[in-house]
This record gives sequence, structure tokens and C-alpha cells, in this order.
Amino acid sequence: MRYQFKFRPYQRRFGRTLTTNHGNWDIREGIILRLTDETLRVGWGEIAPISWFGSETLEQALDFCRQLPEEITDNTIFSIPDELPACQFGFESACEWGSGKWGVGSKGDEKNNFLTPNSSLLPYSGLLPAGEAALNQWETLWQQGYRTFKWKIGIDAIAHELEIFELMIHTLPASTKLRLDANGGLTYEEANLWLWTCANLKANGELPLEIEFIEQPLPIEQFQGMLELSMSYETAIALDESVATLGQLAACYQQGWRGIFVIKPGIVGSPSRLRKFCHQHQIDTVFSSVFETAIARLAALQLAAELSRNNRAIGFGIDHFFEQEETWLQSLCKDL
Repeated sequence: MRYQFKFRPYQRRFGRTLTTNHGNWDIREGIILRLTDETLRVGWGEIAPISWFGSETLEQALDFCRQLPEEITDNTIFSIPDELPACQFGFESACEWGSGKWGVGSKGDEKNNFLTPNSSLLPYSGLLPAGEAALNQWETLWQQGYRTFKWKIGIDAIAHELEIFELMIHTLPASTKLRLDANGGLTYEEANLWLWTCANLKANGELPLEIEFIEQPLPIEQFQGMLELSMSYETAIALDESVATLGQLAACYQQGWRGIFVIKPGIVGSPSRLRKFCHQHQIDTVFSSVFETAIARLAALQLAAELSRNNRAIGFGIDHFFEQEETWLQSLCKDL
């Protein structure tokens, strides 16, 4: 199949600063793709890299797009190197969109509804702000229907975060599931303390809600430490930064990880190869956002609907970090 190829970079400011162990994030940058096939079907895709998380840089993705001709083929798309995982996802997703298999493909200049509702029935996890602000934010998300929350840790002094944690578990409703996300920012001793605290509270009947898992407690180079901790405590550990790309995911599986894998479709790489890996190994997955627009989100949710197991909430409850996007996105794409 041959495609007419167009692309456009974008910048999108967060409504509020996103703070993680990696630092503060104020502007989301990416690239919107448009592929038009020989039957005039249009497919939209998005490249939304996070270089500090393991993908290519935005400039590398732009360089790749700039060197492509205006007409490309399936061979071009499926030959994108593994060093460009966000590009792999963006181009393959555009192909799938244009094929009509999701029910959103269009011809010619017909308007696309980028905000087509997610077909997945999976629950969503809502992202709380870091620190004490989470104590004031959760109720708004609860009223919007969220019952699973993620809270960032490893940002402030551990003693202070444990104090907030104690307040949080007695403030959130008992039916809540809470995820603690360290973004690789803890030491082995700190991770052990978090896990011990959860175990101790539960043993003493003082943990009124479920701590679903602690996400990426240690840096990626400390895989063995996370493997040891996962075998020492009842509270689960999920890998995130350690499995940012398909190559990393496969490597951790080969080294014996059978816990939870947090998959960020926007940067993991080829959707077709991801499907193959997940079907072959039946891994326990949580699909998560990379703060993409509705274009990449639709593609990511398609994968989540196909590949999620154990009914875990998917990490796409991030809309409150941005202003309403429909008008902005339609305006961005109208001239492509």
C-alpha cells in the first residue's frame, strides 16, 4: 500500500505542572501524522516521545519525518528502527486508523471525530497531583467516577510522604485502589520501607483500602533489587521505566519478571509486535498514558481493550491536566 504522508509538530501546555521524580513538565510536544492511502482513506497517527523515559527525542523523531518523501509505503513504516519506538507506534497506528478496523477511518476531507469514545469497558485510574495537593484533588476525581488512583512518591522526603500517605489512606473511601508511583526514585532501603509500611498497616488492620502496587520503586539498572522485593512482600511491584520499550519488556521477561508490566503504548514501539508478545506470554499488564492527544489515545485504548488482563484500571485518567482539547486538535489538523 502507498500513502501520501504529511506531518505537523505541536506544543501543548499542561493546565498544571506535572511533577515526578524526573522533574517538572510544563509543555507536551509531539507530532501529528496524516496518511492518505490509494483509496483516499485517511489515517491519523501521533508521535509523542518521552526521551527521559526511554524513547527517542522529539528532534530525532522530527528528523526522521523530515527525511521521508511525500509518498511512503508499508515497507517504509514496518522498517522503522527500534531506536525510534514512538515513531513505530505513530506510523503503525495511522495505518490501522486508515484501514477502518477501528470504525473511525474517513475519506477525503470528511471530518474525523478525534474524540470517538473508547470502546473499552476497562476502568480508568486517575492521576493525583504529587504531595499534599492529592488530599484535596481526589474527591473531584471520585465524583467523576474514578475508583483507582495513582499518587507520585519519591519526590519529597520519605518521612513527609509517609505522613501524607497515612492521612490519605484514612481519607480515601475504603473501596479505593491506590497505586504508588516512584518513577525509579527510591533507594532499596526506601522501597523496602514503603513495602514494609504497607505490610505492617495491613497486618495491624490499619489499612482500610487496597494498595494495588508500587510502581517502579528503583532505577532501571536495579532490576534484581526489584525482583527481590517483589518476592519478599505481598504488595505487588509493577515495572514501568524498566519496560518502556518492547526490547526492555522482552529483556525483563527473559530475566524472570512475572509481576505487573506497565505499558505505555505511545512509546513502547510497534503495536503489531506488542500484540504478538502479549498473546504469546500472557503477561499481567496495565496500559498507561504518555499525555498524548486524543489521536494517540484512541490507538492506545484499542490496544488496551485487546490486551489487558485481570481487569486492572488503565492509566488514562489524565484529562484534568489539560484544557479541553477538541477545538485545539481540530484546528491543528485541519490544514494537514
